[in-house]
Amino acid sequence: MLSVENLTLHYGASQILWGVSLQARPGAVTAVMGTNGVGKTSLLRAIAGRHPYSGGAIWLDGKQLDHPSAVQCARAGIAYVPQGREIFPLLTVTENLQTGFACLPRSEHHIPGRIYELFPVLKQMKDRRGGDLSGGQQQQLAIARALIARPRVLLLDEPTEGIQPNIIKQIGKVIELLREEGEIAIVLVEQFFDFAYGLADEFCVLNRGEVVLSKPAGAVTKQEILERVSI
Repeated sequence: MLSVENLTLHYGASQILWGVSLQARPGAVTAVMGTNGVGKTSLLRAIAGRHPYSGGAIWLDGKQLDHPSAVQCARAGIAYVPQGREIFPLLTVTENLQTGFACLPRSEHHIPGRIYELFPVLKQMKDRRGGDLSGGQQQQLAIARALIARPRVLLLDEPTEGIQPNIIKQIGKVIELLREEGEIAIVLVEQFFDFAYGLADEFCVLNRGEVVLSKPAGAVTKQEILERVSI
């Protein structure tokens, strides 16, 4: 269980997050929604140790992560797939995947066959450079690299952005499979409303850095979410 409690975050003198709280449990997708600039990416960056937060707390499986660095978050089991993917363009697909070994003991430095089952195109292109892949293929590579580290929490920031529809459908199926396996808590930041709505078990809607709606999927209507997202 990932628990974020009353998180505040600043960029210089500007406050971006105001007491944000959310929970993400294994086997569930928590969708963080809202218009551009409301603090969604900042929230993920704080959880991933990419940006220091000013106040509040982050807990993982009952243990507080006290202002952790990105390395400490990764070692604790939090994997982050950022907006823009951040794959290494001059490394091959295989080499990109191998960068996910950094948080694993040497005995586990191998690419599981399951990765290629989830993303068959990566096996076909394992010797191609990351920069030669299409945007959709790079997104699959970024998610696969995150899964190499065997995370307990997977943070996905706009995984459908700029991706062709057939790849969006495939990424959705992978998220559904991970949810069904029940081992990973998934936090999804997504502006493609129907994609997020179809996957989410929990909704957390932000507006101007504050939570304006936090409910399980069964306790909120699609119209209510749309109204909150469009504030």
